[in-house]
Amino acid sequence: MEKLSSSAPIPMQTIGPIKIIGPEVIDEIQVPLATFESPLWPSTNRGAKVTFLAGGIKATIFKENMTRSSVVEAISAERAVAIAQELRNRLQEIAAIPRQYSRFTQFIDLHTQIVANLLYVRFEFTTGDASGHNMVTLAAEHILNWLLQQYPDLTYVSISGNFCTDKKTSAVNGILGRGKYVIAETTIDRKLCARFLKTTPEKIVNINIKKNLLGSILAGSLRSANADYANRLLGFYLATGQDAANIIEGSQGITYAEVKNDQLYFSVTLPNLIVGTHGNGKELPFVRENLAQLGCLDARAPGLNSRRLAIIAACTVLCGELSLLAAQTNPGELMQSHLAMERKSTKAGECRD
Repeated sequence: MEKLSSSAPIPMQTIGPIKIIGPEVIDEIQVPLATFESPLWPSTNRGAKVTFLAGGIKATIFKENMTRSSVVEAISAERAVAIAQELRNRLQEIAAIPRQYSRFTQFIDLHTQIVANLLYVRFEFTTGDASGHNMVTLAAEHILNWLLQQYPDLTYVSISGNFCTDKKTSAVNGILGRGKYVIAETTIDRKLCARFLKTTPEKIVNINIKKNLLGSILAGSLRSANADYANRLLGFYLATGQDAANIIEGSQGITYAEVKNDQLYFSVTLPNLIVGTHGNGKELPFVRENLAQLGCLDARAPGLNSRRLAIIAACTVLCGELSLLAAQTNPGELMQSHLAMERKSTKAGECRD
């Protein structure tokens, strides 16, 4: 296997500052984004500027859980149901198992599904400052071994039963969350909308309904209605050493907008932000520099740095989503910005890469 070349980095720029006003994070933060799509930086920066002038973004973590599901086979569906019901009464025993092997992997809860005689168990954990992929797999393996010892009539099928769900779009992650479940919200007055976003609160509400909500329904989107969470998340994940494949579930989310007291209320809800400040990829010098810039390597109680990182990620998504929707309320603006930044004119009316 050839050694990776270090001479072809992904372009990276810093946008912001993004003003975050609580409840967990109160700060003004410059955010690095790594991307080949150059309009991403000025677009997200525009959202950062207008939300800064509007007073900032509030981001709230609703839930935190990293998951791994295992699947076993019972002798019958009746037996699978009986074991699933019994497991609800043995949560304390189950919670003690990962504590024997890790200081940071803490069992929260489990959920079960049954198909035929197959029992799927989705385990939920917190994993400190790590995103936790390997930590939850190891914890699930120990619990699975215990399960097979406690119920000898069960047969092992797989350590991962796809009910997790890892790096796949799913309803279960949208409902129960995987990683950090974050809601970011801001309120912008009419004058700021006109000056910096070149639009009105009503136009943003209208396009959110007709594009994000109705358009996503027509497309068959799964618990997701947004314009472009994935772009901002990928840029953020690459800059901070995250597993970029997690944008698959991370890009699931819902954008909401309404006019309140003659102002634009705007929010993004991301139930599947899988980020960490410790673990594989975080030892790279540029990643450590970026995490330090974000204030995510400070001495805090375990888990607080990764929560801070998830909050910053959600606020970054909000800035980009707001700017992108505003641009799309104006015919031609989106394409003109891409042409200006990503293409070179050869002659009038003709463009090339």
